[in-house]
Amino acid sequence: MILTSIVGSAQQKTAAPKTLKSSGYAPVNGLKMYYEIHGEGKPLVLLHGSFMTIDLNFAQLIPELAKKHKVIALEMQGHGRTGDIDRPYSYPALASDVDGLLNHLKIDSADVLGYSLGGTVAFELAIKHPKRVTSLVIISSVFRLDGWLQSARDLFPTIKPEFFENTPLKTDYDRLAPDKNHWKDWVNKMVASEGVPFDLGADNLKALKCPVLIISGDNDGVDLNHIAEMYRLCGGGVFGDISGLPKSRLAIIPGMTHVTLMMETAKLAGIIDPFLK
Repeated sequence: MILTSIVGSAQQKTAAPKTLKSSGYAPVNGLKMYYEIHGEGKPLVLLHGSFMTIDLNFAQLIPELAKKHKVIALEMQGHGRTGDIDRPYSYPALASDVDGLLNHLKIDSADVLGYSLGGTVAFELAIKHPKRVTSLVIISSVFRLDGWLQSARDLFPTIKPEFFENTPLKTDYDRLAPDKNHWKDWVNKMVASEGVPFDLGADNLKALKCPVLIISGDNDGVDLNHIAEMYRLCGGGVFGDISGLPKSRLAIIPGMTHVTLMMETAKLAGIIDPFLK
């Protein structure tokens, strides 16, 4: 979500990983979508948070994941090197873009990891295109707008383009964006989209066939009741000694916020890798 960008961009910026195998642009739904491929193995798609780029969100995590996976990192509509188009932001549209990229790359199915905005897009992709997704990793995300704490929802409409001046986020936009003059319009468009009510549907989560790993900080901005609801819908929250362990997993990392959680590379990799096996 937008919280990522205000604080996290300044702390997450690192050099691009040396694991890069290839990169390019895919013609998808009117976009020229930028993507990178790192490592080899079973495909793993990474979906970033609001206002982020591949490097700002995943530069530290990609080298770890690329040791065992073919990591496909992309930049969604208006983010990084992928230009904006005259289309409102919606989860169905963003999920359709990811599906289109996998078509372009001739990848039938993949594991999908989404952070914040990317987590909701990952859920939508699994709901609308279930054969595409073999497993989901959802980090610091929700499937309904009211899954965010009220304090987070109150913050979203107050964000202005000026808040990002002199941050790595604005620096990266100026460096990467196809149209540098679109900055203010794009930020305002994103801010407006953050407050639009949405609900992917509890029944849709319950119907998912793929295993789901849900990761959150204990003070993340996501309502803990919402996290418990997501996990139960995905098959968790049972008496494992009686019924056996479900295929889905839940990890609450102590002492972590929405921003600081993504800096815990070793902890995240240590949870994600065993789940994807």
